[in-house]
Amino acid sequence: MDGVVIKSVGSSYFVRTEEGVTVECRLKGIFRIKGLKATNPVAVGDNVSFKESEKDEGSVIYKIHPRKNYIIRKSTKLSKSVHIIASNIDQLLLVVTLAFPRTSTGFMDRMLVTAEAYKIPVIIVFNKCDVTDEDMDARVQEITDMYEKIGYPCMRVSALKGTNIDSLKAVMHGKTSLIAGHSGVGKTALVNAVEPGLKLRTADLSLFSMKGKHTTTFAEMHPLKMGGYIIDTPGIKEFGLVDFYKEELTHYFPEMFALLPECKYHNCTHTGEPDCAVERAAESGEIHLLRYQNYLNIYYGREMDDTEK
Repeated sequence: MDGVVIKSVGSSYFVRTEEGVTVECRLKGIFRIKGLKATNPVAVGDNVSFKESEKDEGSVIYKIHPRKNYIIRKSTKLSKSVHIIASNIDQLLLVVTLAFPRTSTGFMDRMLVTAEAYKIPVIIVFNKCDVTDEDMDARVQEITDMYEKIGYPCMRVSALKGTNIDSLKAVMHGKTSLIAGHSGVGKTALVNAVEPGLKLRTADLSLFSMKGKHTTTFAEMHPLKMGGYIIDTPGIKEFGLVDFYKEELTHYFPEMFALLPECKYHNCTHTGEPDCAVERAAESGEIHLLRYQNYLNIYYGREMDDTEK
């Protein structure tokens, strides 16, 4: 039988068939992903084939079908392995908040770069719009203008009040959407708002750190009554980039890639070469200076910290 992996726990994989039946499976043998040393050879979103074990040991996955895309991150800072967050994604819903907890544009750009590398469209979702003040509204608008100018749609929603949830559901209809962001930004609450019958567990912010607590401990795919799927993910504290060379980084900043032909050198990295069109554009404001600063931080491998804007 064929199906899609909707959850993995330990060595067990839960596969949903086209008939809507969920079957617990395990892996047959060892699967390797070409060019990747991954901690999870099978990921949520994978299309697989499975069958009953000849030794009466339940169902086993014996084939992983080709992925149209996937999104990955480093498993740990010290590890050379990667973790596949999910595969076969139609769009990424990047959920952010500017306070309680704060999402930096540095984190956002790391997520956007990875999505660009795997050709996954992104919608930036500003949650908790019901608790913003005038200054925060102005900051949200500034960041919205920055990203919409380069082609990333932005939405303001409130999972708590239900604000613009219908608009969010409209862009999710019939698609497989991965929802990602820091712990505490309200990802699970948004999933519950979109599909109330799921009643997934949520948690309050830590009063000590004003950061989120993990309520989702592994990625899980949920079918939507309106059609499509949503993949809820654990909160991501940091997002390390893997699987491409830093010389390619400019390809994943669309506004910089568009100016590359105007640079003096065809392989310009925009890090001090003479007659660089991107540096000129950053100085003139054509490219937002914050985006250029984030590009340099990623290029030079600088770690994210709480000083990032």
